[in-house]
Amino acid sequence: MARTRPMKKALRYAVPATVAGATVVAVGLVPALASSGGSPDLPEITAEELVAKIAASDTQQLSGTVRITTDLGLPALPGMGPGGPGGGREEGAGDGAGDADPRGRLAELASGSHTLRVAVDGPDRQRISIVEKAAEYSLIRNGGDVWAYDSATNTVHHTVLPREDGRGAGPGETPGGLEKVTPQKAAQEVLKAVDATTSVTVDGTAKVAGQDAHQLLIEPKQPESTVGSVRIAVDADSGVPLKFTLTPKGGGKAAVDVGFTEVDFARPDAGTFDFKPPKGAEVTEEKLDGPRNGSGKAPHEDGRGGDGKERGGAEGLPSGLEVVGEGWGSVARVELPGGGPVPGTDAAREAAPEARKLLDGFTEEVKGDFGTGRFFSTRLVNALITEDGTVYVGAVTREGLVEAAGSAG
Repeated sequence: MARTRPMKKALRYAVPATVAGATVVAVGLVPALASSGGSPDLPEITAEELVAKIAASDTQQLSGTVRITTDLGLPALPGMGPGGPGGGREEGAGDGAGDADPRGRLAELASGSHTLRVAVDGPDRQRISIVEKAAEYSLIRNGGDVWAYDSATNTVHHTVLPREDGRGAGPGETPGGLEKVTPQKAAQEVLKAVDATTSVTVDGTAKVAGQDAHQLLIEPKQPESTVGSVRIAVDADSGVPLKFTLTPKGGGKAAVDVGFTEVDFARPDAGTFDFKPPKGAEVTEEKLDGPRNGSGKAPHEDGRGGDGKERGGAEGLPSGLEVVGEGWGSVARVELPGGGPVPGTDAAREAAPEARKLLDGFTEEVKGDFGTGRFFSTRLVNALITEDGTVYVGAVTREGLVEAAGSAG
C-alpha cells in the first residue's frame, strides 16, 4: 500500500511533515493543561522519590478524556489548512484521505487543539479516539487485532499483529504510535533524557482531573536545547503522570500541552475494546507475519510493510531515524522522502519551481562545514535541510543543527 509522490509534492510537504513526524522523536510530544482546583497540601517528597514513584507505578487500567494543544508555530501552507500538517486531511482522496491506516495520524496532532478519549486495560487492550466536530477517528487494540476506524470516510484498517512463540500477539506499540500522546508515554520519553545535563526538582502541588498531584520540574542544562522546562503533574496515590507541560526556552505559553481533564482508574468495560466494521465501510486488511526482511525485525520496524515494500511514517517520513548527539542536544537525521532532485540544486528548481519558491518562502539559507542548506524554525523544533537531501531536526538551536550536520558529514 506504499504510495509514491512526484517530486513537486514531496518538496511541498517535506519540511512541515518532517518536523511533525520527528517531533515525537525529539521531544516525545510532551505537553500540558492548566491546573484546576488549587494546590493541595501533600506530604513532602524529593525529586528522586517522585521519579522512582513514576517508574514503580503499576497502574494497568484507566480511562478518561485527554486534551492536547500544540503550538509549534508551524506556517499555514496552501492546501493544508491552518497551522501546518493535518489541517487539510479532507482535501482529497488522492492523498490517502479515504484510508484509515493509523500511520501518519500522529501528524494531525502537531497543531491546534484536540480531544481524545482514552481507555487502557493492560498492555494489549487499548482504545484511543480523536474526537472531531462531526467525526471520530478510533484506534483499538484488542489482543492481536488492531482496528482503525475513520467515521468521516467510513473506512476501516485492520492489522493482525505477529504472534510470539505461538502464545498470541506480543506486547509493543500499535501501528501508527498514537498511544504515545498520553501523559504517561510523554513522561516516559522525557524521563529517558534525565541525566547529568538535566536539573530535576519538585515544584509544588496541583489538582489535575480531580486528583491530587505533585509537580516534577525538569530543566535542560545544555545551551543548544530549545526546551525551557518540562513540568509533569504526578498523581500522588498511583504515581501516574496526569499532565505534562513543555515550555520553550523563548518563553510564552506551552508549545505542546496534553493532560487528563477526566480520569478513572477503574477497569474499563470489556466491550470498550470490541469493534465490528460498520455496514458499508471499506475495510483494508493487513497481516504482520513476524520477523523477516533479514533484519530480525517485524514488518514496519525497518520501514517495510507486510508486502516487503518501503513504508514511511507521517506523510512519507521514513520509519528509521539516525540520532546524532546525546540528551537534550539530540538531533534526528533522516533522508528527504520522495527521491529526485534535492533542495538547493538547479535540478530541483527546474523540476518543481513552484515548490522551490514555497520552500524558500519559509526557510533561510545557512552554511557550514556540511555545505549549504535551508533552515526551518518553529517555537520548539528546528530543521536543517542540506543540499544532499538530508534533514537534521530536533529541539535544538540553529547552531546546534549546523554543528550536528558538520560532525555527521
